[in-house]
Amino acid sequence: MNRSYIKYTLLIALLSATLSCKITKTYKQPDLNTNDLYRGKSTTDTTTIATLPWEKLLTDTVLQALIHEGLFNNLNLKIAVQKIYEAQAALGQSKAALLPSLSANASATRSKQSAASLNYPPGTTISTLTTSYQLGLSTSWEADIWGKLSSAKRVAFNNLLQTDAAKRAVQTQLIADIANNYYTLIALDKELDITVRTLQNRIKDVETMKALKEGAVVNGAAVVQSEANRYAAEVAIPDLKRSIRETENALDILVGRQPGALNRAKLDEQKPVDSLQTGIPSQLLKNRPDVQQAEYTFRSAFENTNLARTYFYPSLTITASGGWSNLQLKDFFVGSVFYNVAAGLTQPIFNQGINKARLKTAQAQQLEALYSFQQTLLVAGQEVSNALYAYQSSTEKTGARSKQIAALTKAVDYTQELLRYSSATNYTDVLTSEQNLLAAQLDGVNDRLQQLQAIVNLYRALGGGWR
Repeated sequence: MNRSYIKYTLLIALLSATLSCKITKTYKQPDLNTNDLYRGKSTTDTTTIATLPWEKLLTDTVLQALIHEGLFNNLNLKIAVQKIYEAQAALGQSKAALLPSLSANASATRSKQSAASLNYPPGTTISTLTTSYQLGLSTSWEADIWGKLSSAKRVAFNNLLQTDAAKRAVQTQLIADIANNYYTLIALDKELDITVRTLQNRIKDVETMKALKEGAVVNGAAVVQSEANRYAAEVAIPDLKRSIRETENALDILVGRQPGALNRAKLDEQKPVDSLQTGIPSQLLKNRPDVQQAEYTFRSAFENTNLARTYFYPSLTITASGGWSNLQLKDFFVGSVFYNVAAGLTQPIFNQGINKARLKTAQAQQLEALYSFQQTLLVAGQEVSNALYAYQSSTEKTGARSKQIAALTKAVDYTQELLRYSSATNYTDVLTSEQNLLAAQLDGVNDRLQQLQAIVNLYRALGGGWR
């Protein structure tokens, strides 16, 4: 390679770097208002549970085993990983576009011409059958003067980052879904246990009412009411078992199993964390995978707009080819060298408004991506606020619910005693107190479930689970 060729190549590279900066723009993160995203929760403490490994937050060993299994087997997560591989291949292709292409070719051509078409004088003898052989290399390189290829590479790179963020979003959602379904399952177990014990008590109530009727303490209506009360509890059990089966099946799908029974702990064994630190709202930009995904989508759209601008400017392509060409194989490399070098400059003049339409489309898509980015951040703040309030409200109900259940338990005992030994009450009072007690006990289970799920939802909303 001679010195002049090196000089011109460096000159073109310098010109490319200088001019492309004027046409394409450098990305800058848009200004987004994150003030009061958590609705009234103001803090300057940047400590957040989002940075905790999920094993530190979800300490139930059975639940941890299910999550590990899900992270290994879940099909949605596997699909997200394959999308990353696709984006990596696309990025490699866009990087290769910056390099010159190189092709090798070898050919043998046999041709025969018409003697009449050669217009030689009569009597001239000439062979009209020829065979030619050629071996060579050809190369082509487009100079990235306006930054078109660089912008395309940045689009591919941001698409890769977008797929990686999408995979992490799938992972955080998967962990939350497994945990929430697990807590739902053990809460249903608890409700079933309460309902079964209630049924056993009401079966005893029926026998008691029959004995009291024989003693003329109550009438036949009380016996029938007690039987109806017993069946009301009994009929709830199949629905609870069905819900348990469906929740087990949902968990099996999440962890990538065939439908089947699952081992689990008990609701009363769960120990939620005490401190739920949220950090500051602006941390959602780096902790929430879906927020990051939305920003990378916006960055891709931004670079697509840069790419659309470059189509208004000329493209410079340099091509070269060389090798050996001869009519004789035996002397193929003797005096048969050929080469050519060409540089072509193509300036778009009229192309039916395609470039303008391309730019307008890219600009509109960039604004769409920006609005989607802003919307994703707002939704993230909403989810944090909702989870915080759900945890707060479930915690506030705990004390009052315990007192309610204790009072209703006494009410059931008192009314049953009064029914046996006094005419001051009737079975309707017993029935009412028993129904209220069962409802309060089931509500207490839901309070506990709400608290556990609020912790999981807050963790996911803050962007926890992918580290």
